Amino acid sequence: MNTAVILPAAGSSQRFGKTNKLEADLAGRAVLTRAVELFSKRPDVSQIIVAAPPDDIDAFKFKWHDKLTFLGVTIVPGGRAERWETVHNALAAIQDDITHVAVHDAARPVTDPAAIDRVFDAAQHFPAVIPAVPVAETLKRAAPDPAPIPEEDDPLDAILGDAGKKTISAYPVTETVSRTNLHRVQTPQLFERTLLESAYQLIADNKVNTADITDDAGLVEALGRPVHLVPGDPLNIKITQPQDLPFAAAVLQLRTGKAGATDTSRDSSRKFPQWKDMDDE
Repeated sequence: MNTAVILPAAGSSQRFGKTNKLEADLAGRAVLTRAVELFSKRPDVSQIIVAAPPDDIDAFKFKWHDKLTFLGVTIVPGGRAERWETVHNALAAIQDDITHVAVHDAARPVTDPAAIDRVFDAAQHFPAVIPAVPVAETLKRAAPDPAPIPEEDDPLDAILGDAGKKTISAYPVTETVSRTNLHRVQTPQLFERTLLESAYQLIADNKVNTADITDDAGLVEALGRPVHLVPGDPLNIKITQPQDLPFAAAVLQLRTGKAGATDTSRDSSRKFPQWKDMDDE
């Protein structure tokens, strides 16, 4: 295996607020830097590609070039609208000798190295491997619209209207969904290069509705090829909102014994944990 890792970083981070979540400080280093460091010292990774916002590519390179070049990163412009466009652009920059391609969320900076090992180990035997965690919570399907709140006569309504009233959004439950064999999918997702390129060709040939594809494994499934799960990392948080940062910092501290350090050890066992134990309540 000779692997290239793609980190899509072209998103706008709208849910994070005014700042870009990839620039946020996580125990002394930026979120993006920590995500790159997960792969920068792996002997089975020959190329790391960060796909940046295409309209701000010059500003991105000015801000990140020194840090990322030091880690051996190639910066390319990503897509303007959809994540798949970003990965597609990055695929065009892969070196000729690459045999496998991993795609990792740039906003997952604290993935356990042991979980990454499990993905890479399994990819020596299966062409498409993704990490996942069994769903432990009860799942409910809800109606798309909230239920109307029963009105109560209040003499003050004529004067105050809705002022001071709490707004409640309560959605009717339509069914309880069985969680049997359901999993929450994470990254990195690792594929044989030719398989992933063939999957993305489906988009170029207009043979797949991209609105139905939420990850790269979904494209491979649309190609009719099997995808295999390996146990992921329950603490593999994806930074989405500002309140995710303290949790990610706590995960770092838990794994390293001190905040601000990066766990590059390979002491964790590569043995797959028993999934039934992970799902115990």
